[in-house]
Amino acid sequence: LRRPFDPRFHAAMRSVCRYLLTGSGLTPLFAYTFSDEISLYFSTLPFSGRVEKIDSVAAAAAASALTIELGCREPLAFDARTIPAAGEFAVEYLTSRQNEAWRNHINAYCQSALVNEGMSPREAAAALRGMQSDAMHDMMFQRGVNLAATPAWQRRGTLLYREECVKEGYNPLTGESVEAKRTCIREPEETPLFSTVEGAALIRSLTGA
Repeated sequence: LRRPFDPRFHAAMRSVCRYLLTGSGLTPLFAYTFSDEISLYFSTLPFSGRVEKIDSVAAAAAASALTIELGCREPLAFDARTIPAAGEFAVEYLTSRQNEAWRNHINAYCQSALVNEGMSPREAAAALRGMQSDAMHDMMFQRGVNLAATPAWQRRGTLLYREECVKEGYNPLTGESVEAKRTCIREPEETPLFSTVEGAALIRSLTGA
């Protein structure tokens, strides 16, 4: 994989999200992904709400899909946990995960830079331990990288959600054009910050909060 971020890996994770939304039988309302993490939101729990079943099937489906997407010879694995996140807590939880995406983004760039300069991964991790984000920003800026201007998917992660859309079709019996409702997957080009009014409003619209 390319460091600090591999576009091919992120594309594979987005494909896994699309599969989980439409092909896995789990039917979550939306998925949010960054790094190697996926958060799924359910308004109606599958398997009659059996947590151990939801966790095992979601993790297995994601791992199988990612193994195929990346063409791996060895099987991959995910773990999973279920977190009650109704109402406003859904916004709070996703904001916290997006904040983690930002921290992961900063650390990934800094660690990659130090390793490229000759440190071992362990030495780089030790050098960065306890360093404040402002100092890490300055460190990368001195190396010609503005962390605030990197691709949005690296800084904010990616949100994908189900939405009903109307598509034009063809009725072979009548020879007429017809409109049919289908489930489409929306993927904003740039995921908004969930801590902003715009981002929080989007999450509330998806969860019905």
